[in-house]
Amino acid sequence: MSTDSRTRARSLALTVTEIEQHAAAAGWDAPIGVFALVRTAEALAANPALADDLPPDVVEAAHADPEHLTSIEQDGLPEAAALEDLLAQLAWPETVHGAAIVVERIVVPPEAEAGMPADPAAGVDYLMHHPDRQDVRIAVGVLRTGESWCALRSRANDSGDAVAGTSDAVPGLVEALAATLR
Repeated sequence: MSTDSRTRARSLALTVTEIEQHAAAAGWDAPIGVFALVRTAEALAANPALADDLPPDVVEAAHADPEHLTSIEQDGLPEAAALEDLLAQLAWPETVHGAAIVVERIVVPPEAEAGMPADPAAGVDYLMHHPDRQDVRIAVGVLRTGESWCALRSRANDSGDAVAGTSDAVPGLVEALAATLR
């Protein structure tokens, strides 16, 4: 991994962790959140007045690190029946360097799926009431250059110091989000 790639990966990990913390502040049972990721220094160069809207430490960080990212939460997302449908409708202009998404999911141990009813509605009810159910918030970010980061928090361990992070925790979601940048 090159120095540039490590710097981008570090900046992305920091930004995705901040996005997860932002989502955590709003509490559980939140809708899907989608964010554009832009290099802060480039955004400031294109619009110097933006410095007045950003905290001073962000402006300072952008001057010190050209890979520093700013996340911009997207409003007015298109209607979609499923996460996959939403992602299929997203596309980003070249001025966006990456994207991030925050979703909540139910996780059960693999053996719990063996007893799940075939009927979709009954299956959802089964999962919602399963004694081993875990609610997890997943924040995933990807850059056009290929770097990715995932931050995960469980409702059972709902603490900022209990957030796990890795580049490949949710590979299917990483790939689906990356496809929105192509």
